[in-house]
Amino acid sequence: MQETYKFSHAPGVGEIIEKKSRFIATVAPVKTEEDALKFIEGCRKQYWDASHNCTAFTIGSRHQLTRCSDDGEPAGTAGRPMLDVLLGEDIHDTAVVVTRYFGGTLLGTGGLVRAYSKAVQEGLRQAVILDKHRGTHLRIHTDYNDFGKVQYLLGQRKIPILQSDYTDAVSLDILVPCAALSGLIRDLTDGTGGRAGLEPGDTCWYAVSNEEILLFEEDEA
Repeated sequence: MQETYKFSHAPGVGEIIEKKSRFIATVAPVKTEEDALKFIEGCRKQYWDASHNCTAFTIGSRHQLTRCSDDGEPAGTAGRPMLDVLLGEDIHDTAVVVTRYFGGTLLGTGGLVRAYSKAVQEGLRQAVILDKHRGTHLRIHTDYNDFGKVQYLLGQRKIPILQSDYTDAVSLDILVPCAALSGLIRDLTDGTGGRAGLEPGDTCWYAVSNEEILLFEEDEA
């Protein structure tokens, strides 16, 4: 199972100009094909007067569902290059609509491919793209003498802390990427001489945005 992948967390809109044609890329997070089709329809209604509203989306942690449309542009010059950007950046659960207002100058096949690709890249730059990790909850119990070492090991690995309790001892609830769990347990055990109590818990998916921890259920991957 894939343990980490990129996804769009918040939408974004980017725009480029190529030979007086406007290309407006609208990017949005989607979880299902129904979400994607609803988003696409909304963009088409918003930009009803545009020359073209070309689309692409990918859904699933392994890109299980992908679709694209040239919307009247020459075959293979819009939708597929747009999808190739999403796949090339390995961004999941994301839909993009590139709206074109024709500026009067033909771009040619190569020019269209470059323009639609560039527009998607600009849209992605304006969206919020995060890394979603599959992680395990880990409860740590330690005394104050070993707490500094625990802090150092967690900080070194940029492990997010969900909750901390300071009483006569210290208890921490943390999230550890599944692939790193065994190594962290080994290092915590060695670093505290086996004195730290370590209790692995349930797995989940999570992301970190501006130091805020976002939790997802297993079936949201």
